[in-house]
Amino acid sequence: MLMLRRALVSLLELEPDIEVVAEVANGLEILPQAQKHRPDVVVLDIDLPGMDGITAAYGVSRELPGCGILMLTNLHRTGNLRRALAAGASGFLHKDTDPDRLVASIRAVAEGRQVVDPELALAALQDGPQPLTPRELEVLRLAAEGEEAAQIAVRLFLSAGTVRNYLTNAVTKLGARNRVDAVRIAREAGWL
Repeated sequence: MLMLRRALVSLLELEPDIEVVAEVANGLEILPQAQKHRPDVVVLDIDLPGMDGITAAYGVSRELPGCGILMLTNLHRTGNLRRALAAGASGFLHKDTDPDRLVASIRAVAEGRQVVDPELALAALQDGPQPLTPRELEVLRLAAEGEEAAQIAVRLFLSAGTVRNYLTNAVTKLGARNRVDAVRIAREAGWL
């Protein structure tokens, strides 16, 4: 990871109109560094230690609404594309994108345009929307973190029966065997 990050920084520093103001190794460092340097664009890896890139993107888009966000991934999951766009990302590319295209994409995001890998965009259109409601996703996400129905109910100000109903709906809609299987399906699709 370090080698790839350094290679990307070196590539970008060759561009006369691009200045790299910070580089971080941990997702928890992204928002503090973005607040400190106020960049025009942040380039985020979707899979980071500490805090994933999508969660960091939510924070950046909330705290620095004028900052463009370009997500890089090696995961070919259309759910991640949807989640990244919902988090405020303006761009979503594979990590193996041609360097010239990557630089052009950073410029496009800086200009306020959207850039999405065409293969992922097509796959997202073919997959259709994810079937869970926002509340079902929230309950399933908490269940994925190991919380029991009673704990989820307290956190979300719901009854335990309502939480169980949301979990049952998620299991049914995903065609899962149980809630563990539902979590697996949702993770593999990139919805969690």
